[in-house]
Amino acid sequence: MRLFQEVLDAGSFTAAAERLDTSKQLVSRKLMALEQRLGVRLLNRTTRKLSPTPLGLAYLERAREILAAVEEAESAISRQGARPRGTLRISAPMSFGTLHLAPLLPRFLQAYPDVQLAVDLNDRAVDLVGEGYDLALRIGQLAESTLVGRRIALTQMVTCASPDYLARHGAPAEPAALRAHACLLYGHGRRGLWSFQRDGRTLGVEVAGHLRANNGEVLCEAAVQGQGIAHLPHFLVRAGLERGALQPVLAEFAPPPLPVSVLYPQHRQTSMLVRAFVDFLMTSSLHAG
Repeated sequence: MRLFQEVLDAGSFTAAAERLDTSKQLVSRKLMALEQRLGVRLLNRTTRKLSPTPLGLAYLERAREILAAVEEAESAISRQGARPRGTLRISAPMSFGTLHLAPLLPRFLQAYPDVQLAVDLNDRAVDLVGEGYDLALRIGQLAESTLVGRRIALTQMVTCASPDYLARHGAPAEPAALRAHACLLYGHGRRGLWSFQRDGRTLGVEVAGHLRANNGEVLCEAAVQGQGIAHLPHFLVRAGLERGALQPVLAEFAPPPLPVSVLYPQHRQTSMLVRAFVDFLMTSSLHAG
């Protein structure tokens, strides 16, 4: 069937033989054997060109359908048997990457030995497309964009301070009272906006303090040392809470959990490597606290 199709597509035995890297005599002999087996003439042969007979045309149409089905079946099986390979560039927040992503990476590499990972831990929101990342992990509500986002975990925000700080300054009874406290701020700018919720209402409070950092672990340590009140994801302050170095405040005003998401450009949706890593994260029972 493939030979018959190639001869008609090429227009001659000679051209078909060149495409197939074989001899003209072999092509002619095999087609004659095909006609003899079927008991019909498939080709009109002249000195100038080949053309299919009516039965040859009908056979060609069916042959094309069958060959396309064979190619699709082979391709599907090949895709299932293929293993991801190549380099995957990942961006993730520093603390989350250290505490939660890092323990998973050896398992992924063990499952996919032909993959290389290039991991950049940075609390900056990188430009995936412009900076050449394959995917990124983000904490918080996602802004509108052309990126594809999938939620992989949830994390609760916790407002807390050390027992020493609370003994000296008292615990705030409501979010508005934070304005009278030293607050440990994440990000950039002179002021911060912390969100709380109660009875379905969201409360935004502008806070200020003498320490601001773009890394949550720096702020957590400052809170443990009695420098102020922190408002951080639970996975950052969990150890301090468990050993009593930190105490929660305003727990009754806790906002809904924040999503932890994996983001990747639309053109990477079909990447076997990206799909493998995203599926791995989705099935890894990732808990961010």
